[in-house]
Parts: sequence; structure tokens; C-alpha cells
Amino acid sequence: MEINHVLIVEDDAEIRKGVEIYLKNQGYKVYQAADGVEGLEIIEKEEIHLAIVDVMMPRMDGIAMTIKLREKHDFPVIFLSAKSEEVDKIMGLNIGADDYVTKPFTPMELLARVNSQLRRYRKFLEKLKNHEKTANIHTIGGLEINEDAVEVSVDGEVIKMTPIEYKILLLLAKHPGRVFSAEEIYERVWNERAVNTDTIMVHVRNIREKIEINPKEPKYLKVVWGVGYKIEKQA
Repeated sequence: MEINHVLIVEDDAEIRKGVEIYLKNQGYKVYQAADGVEGLEIIEKEEIHLAIVDVMMPRMDGIAMTIKLREKHDFPVIFLSAKSEEVDKIMGLNIGADDYVTKPFTPMELLARVNSQLRRYRKFLEKLKNHEKTANIHTIGGLEINEDAVEVSVDGEVIKMTPIEYKILLLLAKHPGRVFSAEEIYERVWNERAVNTDTIMVHVRNIREKIEINPKEPKYLKVVWGVGYKIEKQA
């Protein structure tokens, strides 16, 4: 089994050492750096799978370091910060961090975040390696439709759907951002001329109940009033 390499970039030597002990106990190989400059030097020399980066550091802080490493690398970055203000969290996530832990933190909390981010990163790398095999998988944000498995999942959780619901969702997901009229959906899904399209509205409502956190404020399946339905493009 491949050993994951974790880089700790933190100017407090005691925190670095404490985090290193817990990570090594979990089987990770750990690298240490006292600031952003040292962190970037290690990243250039070693294969890193995840970085834990303090925000406030001398010479080069965590924000500047993450902006720089994101020019070449896509591995997960977890920010550490003594600040709990929401604005700092948003700034960190906007410039390329994947998660955020506020000091003081428990070792178990940090380990849970590390394990979670590495699982997501491994899945991301597997998709890249098997791109030709995933050509029939349509991903829109946390919504994923696998044509080969005839399966729909939201944020990793498989959702049960009827064959008609699946066909309608697949049609829309293959063309994110495009609006389909009820008539066009009916004709494409049922393969016959649309006579009564009221059933489409019912199916769309059922699909929303299954894939949306709040069906009244849908994230994925949107109604364009007077025109039709679409799957919203996701950033």
C-alpha cells in the first residue's frame, strides 16, 4: 500500500512535532517546514500528497505559499489558523485551500480532516488515470450520474430512482446549462410525440426531492419559468 506524504508548514516547532507524532502513528511519512519558503523548497524536492499549512508565518505566510504552490500542484491543503473569523476562512478557501482548522484543535479532528482530504484526492487521481473508463460518468458539483452502472449519487451517497426519473436526469445532466422544454423531454425520454406533458412536472418534483438538500431552493435542477427545465452548471 502506498504511503502518503504529508508536509507540515508551521513556525511553532512544538505544534509541528506534535502533529508529526500523530501522523506518523497513522502510517504517514511526514516532512516539516518552519515557513512558506521552506515549504515550497520541500515540495519541489519531494512528492507531497497533502500539506498542513499555518496561515501566519514569518518570511512567507500560508496564503502566499498556497497561491504559489497552486501554480503547479493540486494536492489538498489544510489551513491552520489562530483566527476564527469567517472572512479568513473564506479567503483561505478562495485562494486554493481545501479545508480549514482553527487553533486550538484536537489531534483527532486534524487526523479526520487529513484522512478525508486524502480519500478525496485518491479518488480524484483514480479518475484521471482511468479517464477513458469514466467517459460515461457525468459530474455536476456533488451530483454524479454513472451511465455504465445506471446509478445516481449525490455527495457520494447513491440515490434510488425510477427508470423514467433516471432518464430525465441523465438527459439534462448531459447538457448542463441547456434548457429543455417539457415537450422535448417527453419526446426524448418516451420516444413518442408529446400530448400531455403534465407528467414531466411530477417527475421533476420527485427528482428534486431525491437530489436536492432543499427542493424549494434547488442547487441542481432548475425551472426556467415558461420555458422548461435545466441542470445548472456548477463551478
